[in-house]
Amino acid sequence: MTDTSLSLFTPLQIGRLTLPNRVIMAPLTRSRTPDSVPGKLQQAYYGQRASAGLIISEATNISPTALGYVYTPGIWTDAQEAGWKGVVEAVHAKGGRIALQLWHVGRVSHAMVQPDGQSPVAPSALKGEGAECFVEFEDGTAGPHPTSTPRALETDEIPGIVEDYRQAAVRARRAGFDMVEIHAANAYLLNQFLATGTNQRTDQYGGSLENRARFPLEVVDAVAEVFGPERVGIRLTPFLELFGLTDDEPEAMAFYLADELNRRGLAYLHFNEPDFAGADVSYPDGFREQMRERFKGGLIYCGNYNAERAQRRLDESSADAIAFGRPFIANPDLPERFRTQAELNEPDHSTFYGGDEKGYTDYPFLDNGFDRLG
Repeated sequence: MTDTSLSLFTPLQIGRLTLPNRVIMAPLTRSRTPDSVPGKLQQAYYGQRASAGLIISEATNISPTALGYVYTPGIWTDAQEAGWKGVVEAVHAKGGRIALQLWHVGRVSHAMVQPDGQSPVAPSALKGEGAECFVEFEDGTAGPHPTSTPRALETDEIPGIVEDYRQAAVRARRAGFDMVEIHAANAYLLNQFLATGTNQRTDQYGGSLENRARFPLEVVDAVAEVFGPERVGIRLTPFLELFGLTDDEPEAMAFYLADELNRRGLAYLHFNEPDFAGADVSYPDGFREQMRERFKGGLIYCGNYNAERAQRRLDESSADAIAFGRPFIANPDLPERFRTQAELNEPDHSTFYGGDEKGYTDYPFLDNGFDRLG
């Protein structure tokens, strides 16, 4: 995958899928499923954006204990599975492709959103400094709230969470998703196991680099058994320090994972770059080149890209596709706008989280034949 004549509009073979372009819709939490079940509003939203090379869904909770943000969807009940099936059908009806992102927040949660008011779980009983989750208060309003101190998972509990991931993949496959993406980024549970600052375990899931990667790789293996590795991707955030997560070995872990995931034949690695939230952090020199050498599947990068920067990344052969977040919120026909160099709609930040169709399905299209109603 090193053809320097590639453009954002060159088709891409990624695992078992052929993507019509390399403009990927990044996973975007929008907090518009009060009952955790996707419905007609989500069908319209995702259907509108079916021209993306691949849609990666918003992060989707694999179990009740995976929850850290109210109004986010799940994939552990029959109703949730049926709701997502409707979304997949809406995307497929427009000729699109969609992956479901599988999510467990770990310690980025609070007892108020956990079953029976229990403590969130994490590799170690360490509270994330400055971390906030999203809860519903007694008066019915919702908003950010400092996280609870988690409890450390017992060793014999970890296989149960691996099984939660596997069952979520089973439901995703029945719902018709083309792929799944494992969320091992952004300081959530799998990332918490990978990082030295959040994993202080002394069992086989802590200590050495190989041990810290053991649980995430067990999740990968379980999900790949369901979908096949060529339909599984993973999202990673080496060098990103968020929600109090720190890591002394981000590069070594990223390279170890790349080798292990390459050996397993995973479809793609999706990197959320460390400066996406405005931090003055970037990858060390040679990081992307090393990643290209180590991993032979698709490489997707995400983080404050515009069309010009994205094309430069393809030109230098370090990426196969670029994922866009906020531009896709405001521009459901983003690939066509890039192709024609049209002006982009500006996103309304006040409507990013929660609410109804305003700021969700009401952004205008170019006059290119797409159905604005999804």
